[in-house]
Amino acid sequence: MKKNVIVSLADANYYPLLDELINSIRKFKQSENFSICILDAGLEKKQRQELAKKVDEIKTAEWDIDVPAYKVKDKEWLKSQVSRAYLPKYFPNYEKYLWIDCDAWVNDWDCVELYFKACENGKLGITQTIGPGYRITSKVNWLFGKLAIIKSQNFKHAIKSKIGYAKARKLAFAPHINIGVFSMEKNSPGWQIWQKNLIQTLKAGNIFGSEGLAINMSVYIDELITEFLPLNCNWITSNLLPKFDENKNTFVEPFLPNNKIGIMHLAAGIWKDGKDMRTNKEVKIQIENLEGKLLEKSLRFEN
Repeated sequence: MKKNVIVSLADANYYPLLDELINSIRKFKQSENFSICILDAGLEKKQRQELAKKVDEIKTAEWDIDVPAYKVKDKEWLKSQVSRAYLPKYFPNYEKYLWIDCDAWVNDWDCVELYFKACENGKLGITQTIGPGYRITSKVNWLFGKLAIIKSQNFKHAIKSKIGYAKARKLAFAPHINIGVFSMEKNSPGWQIWQKNLIQTLKAGNIFGSEGLAINMSVYIDELITEFLPLNCNWITSNLLPKFDENKNTFVEPFLPNNKIGIMHLAAGIWKDGKDMRTNKEVKIQIENLEGKLLEKSLRFEN
């Protein structure tokens, strides 16, 4: 029995992305030592049958925490905002769990190993969305040029979720933690801490983003012991575009020493002419190579 597992979730619309994620994992020989398990949040029967040929287990995602029906009507994919906090319940036979959103793909196996190393001894392995080249980390509205109204992602959602101003202020300027890629051990206290906060954020706030707010609360308020991994372990393309190393035929960070991108994450989409690269593989954008030449590239996985 394999001890470690990589988990993701998708509905029918995001099935092509999920398939690419799985292919990106399986292209590495090292992946033979790891299981892949999938949470089904609205896959079609044929899609599920195709997946069964590639992965170890498929389970139907549930609403592990009760949420108002009117908020989630016909939005099965929103189960990802809840079920990822309960991975040991769905797949109990593993020691370590690495979650990767289906709109991400693995470009360098070293970062997978880092995530499994990072979560040892009950820690959360995760990446903050801040690094070289990030020009804005929080937004404010200025009144009379002196008074600032905070508009950071954490703060806005925290206020709407009614967790209290004291807690919201602690989150206001903390570097946002993206929950799209993370690792934890089966027996980590992090699961219960996260679930406790998720129950609270779901009561009044938006369903979408509740799990992210809850994990930020777990780290910055409950002080869950966390191993923060480099930005290339969860490279969010909508925040900062990578460059392309033509000599090595791989995506790299845009600043020296141009480290190889570990996991490419298309969170929030890459848009061109009103089309999102996540749902249209024909979409290509201009990015630079290491010599400054512009290239037309897709950021999706290619075999």
